[in-house]
Formats: sequence, structure tokens, C-alpha cells
Amino acid sequence: MSTINESDIQSFVEAVSAFFFQITEEKVEIRSAYLTEGGIAPSTFDLTSYITLSGEFSGRVYFSAPRVMVAHLLLVMQEPDRGDDRLLDAVGEIANTISGNARKHFGEAMQISVPVTQATEHDWLQTVVSPHSYVIIVKWKQYRASVVVDIQCVD
Repeated sequence: MSTINESDIQSFVEAVSAFFFQITEEKVEIRSAYLTEGGIAPSTFDLTSYITLSGEFSGRVYFSAPRVMVAHLLLVMQEPDRGDDRLLDAVGEIANTISGNARKHFGEAMQISVPVTQATEHDWLQTVVSPHSYVIIVKWKQYRASVVVDIQCVD
């Protein structure tokens, strides 16, 4: 297996930026994008969803955000239901949209699963497929969220 490159990570940055702009008509700020060493740090956010990738790529893409941020996004979307089930659905939709948009870069060979969501437990993001995962910190309004790209190219 080989690692993904800077251009691959940029496709996820662009995907998350496009999602937020499409929904909110506001640009997000990419606070940082960095490579982790030896695993993914536990999430500090309330809600997390991940998409499992297969085909020519193996791994997961996570989206993790605070509950209040997701509720604010639903408000902007004029969604009246902001209960727990709807918040989890929204986080899953975000992860799915980001992965789907990134698929344009990787091509049809990248297969994406349905999203898995849950209120985050502190060690939920500890599972990794690669020794180095990328974390992209996104800021929208006063909120911060993260996109974790934990994938490898299958040789």
C-alpha cells in the first residue's frame, strides 16, 4: 500500500470547503491540515461520522463536529428538526458529501460506503489503516470541526 499525496489531501480540503459554501454561502477557514504520527488523536467533538473507502483505496474519512455547530448548520438549512437523530443524520450527510466530492479527484474506482454515525466516544477515532493520517481543521463562524483522512492507495 502507498500513501496519498498533497494533491489527494487538497481534494478533501476543496470538498469540505465546497460543502460549506453550498449550504451556507459562506467560505470556511481551513485552520490547519497536518499529518499525524502513530494514530489519530481522540475526537473532542460531540458528533462523528465516517465513510469507509474500498476499491483502489482503503480506509476511512471521518467528519467530527460539535453538536452546536451541526444544529446551527441545520438552522441555516431551515431544517426545523434539530433532535439527536437529525443531528446524527446531518453529520452522516456531511461525511458522505465530502467523500463523494473527493471521489471526483480519485475517480470511480474509489467506492464509498454508507455513513456510520454516533455521538463520539473519546477513543472512537483510534482505529487507523495507515501509520499517518491527515487531519483538516475547519472553522465556520465560531465553530471548529475536523475531517480526518485515513486512507491508503491499494497497490
